Amino acid sequence: MSETVKRINKIELAVFIGVLITIIYSCTYGVMGFNNSCEKIRCSMLRLHVIANSDSDEDQSLKLLVRDAVLEAGADIFDGSVNVENAKSKLTPRIDELEAVAENTVKENGFDYDVSITVGEEYFNTRTYGNITLPAGRYTAVRVIIGSGEGHNWWCVMFPPMCLPAAQGETSIDAYLENDEVKLVESDPRYEPRFKVVEIYEKLRNYFG
Repeated sequence: MSETVKRINKIELAVFIGVLITIIYSCTYGVMGFNNSCEKIRCSMLRLHVIANSDSDEDQSLKLLVRDAVLEAGADIFDGSVNVENAKSKLTPRIDELEAVAENTVKENGFDYDVSITVGEEYFNTRTYGNITLPAGRYTAVRVIIGSGEGHNWWCVMFPPMCLPAAQGETSIDAYLENDEVKLVESDPRYEPRFKVVEIYEKLRNYFG
């Protein structure tokens, strides 16, 4: 079998799987309403990810030091005042400053990695932080990438300010989300199969653009 035929077969299989999942997705009781809530969450939440150079103990420890330095230097923008709508306008003028702070922290700890900070839309799988679960899909995210960015990342929610050390006191998500959205993010994915259905669907949607 030629390579061209193999590629065509793979594409056809992917399309078939995508159509099949879409049909299942559309017919599964409650999934469409569930996904509507997921979409509202994706559109309203601003994520922060600090990505380590690698998974070595040294690089993972460095990741946390860089995180703390960036949060401290940008305390006035990591306090919940930056949201999805104003993220680019608020953060873009500060990127050079925050990258310099991060790179100084890297050098002070004996490494020579570059650090880049980006603001944009990224795809993420279902993730749980404490008692908060975010469904799979594309989110607006601030990404602090150390070196090659091939290690595990530390992540949190910038808006609503649920878990940032820079946010003082407890933040009630009830003030930012509707009741169905609050119930969704507080669901345990181990007991909520619709998270997996949504993740499969969103992966395919992201793959096919």
